Amino acid sequence: MVAPEILLERADAVAIVTLNRPDRMNAVHLPMMIALADMLADLEGDDAVGAIVLTGAGRGFCAGGDVKNMAARGPRSFEGRVADLKQMHRVPALIRAMPKVVVAAVNGPAAGAGFTLAAACDLRIAAASARFSTSFAKVGLSGDMGGSHTLPRLIGPTLARDLYLTSRSVDAEEALRIGLVSEIAADEECLPRAIARAREIAAGPRLAYGYIKRNLLAAESAPFERMLEIEAIHQQRCADTADHAEAKRAFVEKRSPHFEGR
Repeated sequence: MVAPEILLERADAVAIVTLNRPDRMNAVHLPMMIALADMLADLEGDDAVGAIVLTGAGRGFCAGGDVKNMAARGPRSFEGRVADLKQMHRVPALIRAMPKVVVAAVNGPAAGAGFTLAAACDLRIAAASARFSTSFAKVGLSGDMGGSHTLPRLIGPTLARDLYLTSRSVDAEEALRIGLVSEIAADEECLPRAIARAREIAAGPRLAYGYIKRNLLAAESAPFERMLEIEAIHQQRCADTADHAEAKRAFVEKRSPHFEGR
């Protein structure tokens, strides 16, 4: 029996999604990405899930698109190939738009679409052995998965151009220094650390986290005055939640709040 290429495990309120092609360094292809998108859409609507961890099986996070698979596919029209890629782009779109926080446990090399997929996540924790490379130019491609949008916002336009045009590899230490990841863990601690961070988030004010994500996403394109309006609406929506009422009680009573995500 062939193992599924996308695995789902649960640790309390945390969903752990694993790219499962370790023999191919978790390189992705169209059916695999469709399955991943469908799984993420299901998790978005699952009230038992408070946060999501995305990682790779074996010694790598994701080597990007499966070039061998691309070469083996039959002829496709330009329009057909664009449609295929749009289906794959559901994954980063879902990660960025869903109210749930997605933590990437980058357990090893992340190249091409693997790199830009990690960049779409809300938080990135890198293993000490992690390496990041856009790699697209090495195979005569320009890039996908929204990296040309996310990378300049994470590390700045100058460094984003450098990484895209040179395809050079960035190790975990440099990734931390330039703001690409928020934390480095020993290889064997990368996934447990990501799960621990996701557990902390899942136990927090989930509705507020969702509105924080909405604010940050809107701020990428909205003018300042519009953001003030958006923030006012979202702030008052959060002020009406049971979690905010609990936080106020906990402050007065000098204790830690117990959030319920409502």
